[in-house]
Amino acid sequence: MVRKTTSVPERSSIIDATLALAAERGWHAVSLADIAVRAGIGLADLHEQFDGKTAILKAFLDCLDDALWKGPLAAGDEPARDRLFDVIMRRFDSMQPYKEGIRAIVKGSASDPWMLFCSAPHLLRTASLMLEVAGISASGPVGRVKAKGVAVIYLAAFRTWLTDESSDMARTMATLDRALRRAESIASFIGRGPGAPFRGGETGAQ
Repeated sequence: MVRKTTSVPERSSIIDATLALAAERGWHAVSLADIAVRAGIGLADLHEQFDGKTAILKAFLDCLDDALWKGPLAAGDEPARDRLFDVIMRRFDSMQPYKEGIRAIVKGSASDPWMLFCSAPHLLRTASLMLEVAGISASGPVGRVKAKGVAVIYLAAFRTWLTDESSDMARTMATLDRALRRAESIASFIGRGPGAPFRGGETGAQ
C-alpha cells in the first residue's frame, strides 16, 4: 500500500491541535483520537503521518528549526555574541504562541523533565543550527564544542522562558545575555579558534 502524504496545512493543524490540547488538559490526558478530532481529520489519517505523540513533538521541533533556516541571517557586522543572542531569541519568539502547551508537556514529563526539548541529539543539532544562522561555523571538532556550549546557554534561557510571564520576554533576555557574557569570559564557544575569547564572528572552517 502506498502511504498517503499529509499536506503541510494538515500537518500544521495536527501540531497546533496537539499543543493546544496539552495546554488545556495536560500532556498525559491527550490521546491521538483527541488530536484527530481537534485537527478535523480522521484518526487513520493522523496515524498515517504520526505513530504517536512523540512523533508529533519531533515534527514540532523540526518546524522550529526550519523557521530558523528560513529566517534572515544575522547581520555580519555585529559582534558574534549579539548575533547569537538575536538568533536564540528568534527561537523563543517562534515558541511563544505554544508556551502553555510546552509548559504542560514539560510538567507532564516528570520522569524525564526536559523530554524532547532537551534531548541531546536534537538539542545539539539545534545549537549547531543557531551557530550557522548566526554566521559562526559549527563544523569540525571545534564546532561541536561550540554547539555544546550554545546548548547549555539555550537550556538556561529555556528554563527561564518557561516561567517568564513578561510580554517582552525581559527575564528570558536577561538570562540569555548573562549566559552569553559568562561564556564569552570563560570559554571559547564562539570565536576564531580553540582558546579564543567570545569575540569576532567570521564564519570559517573549523
